[in-house]
Amino acid sequence: MSAVDLTLTDLTPDDPRMSADAEPLIRTLRPELTAEAFTAFAREAYGQGLRFTVAYDTATARPLGAATHRLLATSRGRVLFVDDLVTAPESRGRGVGAYLLAELERRGRAAGCLRVELDSGTINVQAHRFYHAQRMTIGALHFGRNLWRGPHEPNR
Repeated sequence: MSAVDLTLTDLTPDDPRMSADAEPLIRTLRPELTAEAFTAFAREAYGQGLRFTVAYDTATARPLGAATHRLLATSRGRVLFVDDLVTAPESRGRGVGAYLLAELERRGRAAGCLRVELDSGTINVQAHRFYHAQRMTIGALHFGRNLWRGPHEPNR
C-alpha cells in the first residue's frame, strides 16, 4: 500500500468512529484499557488538547492506523508530542505509520514546533527500529514512579 491510498481523519470523542475505529487500534497498544476506560480517557484527554487522527484505507474505509498527539509548550520550546502511534497488526510494514508520522511532522511545523517527540516502551524493539528508520533519535529517558498500587491504594 502506498501513502496515496490513505485518508487521515481527526476524530472527536462524540464521533461514533472513535469507539468503532480508534479504540481498537489504541487498545492494541494499551490492552488494559476497557471500552469504558477508553471512552473516559478520550473525553478527558481531548479536553486537555489530545487529538486523535485515524488513517483509513481510502478504497475500503478500513482504519489502518492511529495517532494521538498534542501541542506542548515546554522549556525546550514548542513540541508536538505523540502519545500513541499504532498501525493495525495486519497492516504493519505497509507505510501507514510513516504516513501518519509525516503528517504529524507537517502539523508540528505549521504550529511552530521545534520537534516531534514521543516515548516508546523500553521492550518495544520493533517500534524502536521503526523510529530509527524514520530518522528519530533517542534524546532522553522518561522516568516515572507509580503513585497507586491498585485501583484506589496509594503507594507509601
